[in-house]
Amino acid sequence: MNPDHFDKEDLIKCGHGKLFPGATRLPIDEMLMVDRVTHVGADDGLYGKGSLVAELDINPDLWFFKVHFVDDPVMPGCLGLDAMWQLVGFYLAWGGSEGKGRALGAGEVKFTGQVLPTAKKVTYYLDLKRVIRRKLTMAIADGRMEVDGKEIYTAKDLRVGVFSSTDDF
Repeated sequence: MNPDHFDKEDLIKCGHGKLFPGATRLPIDEMLMVDRVTHVGADDGLYGKGSLVAELDINPDLWFFKVHFVDDPVMPGCLGLDAMWQLVGFYLAWGGSEGKGRALGAGEVKFTGQVLPTAKKVTYYLDLKRVIRRKLTMAIADGRMEVDGKEIYTAKDLRVGVFSSTDDF
C-alpha cells in the first residue's frame, strides 16, 4: 500500500520518475505548483472513488508574481487549474498507472477570487468521480482551490489520461 502523504522532496522525485518508477510524472521546478500532498485516499471523497488534498506555500518571491502583472502581482488562474490537473495525474501515478500523463480538459471552471503575494497558503481539494484503468487509463475529478481558507476556484470534470506513447497526441 502506498503512503497517503508526500513532502516536496517526494514530489520532486515523482517529477524525475523515481517516486513511482514507470508512472506518470509531475512537472519540476517552477511548474510544480504543489509543495506537499497531505492526503491521498483510494475510496473516500465525495463520490467514494478517492480524494486528494495538497498545499502550496505562497510568498512574494514566487516567479509568477514578478511577471504577472507589473505593479499588479497575482497568481495566474491557469496555474491553479494546472495544479489540479497535476494532482489528478499524481493520483493516477499513486495508484500505479504507468505512462505519460496529459490533461484532457475540464467541464465548468470558475474563478471567484485571486492569489496575491500577501497570501500564505493555497490548498487544493480533489474528489475523484471516475477512475478507468483498462486499455484507456483516465481519471475524472472535481476540484476546488482555497487561499488562506477561502474557496476561490472550482473545476468540475477535470480529466487526465495516461498514455503509453504521446507521439500522435
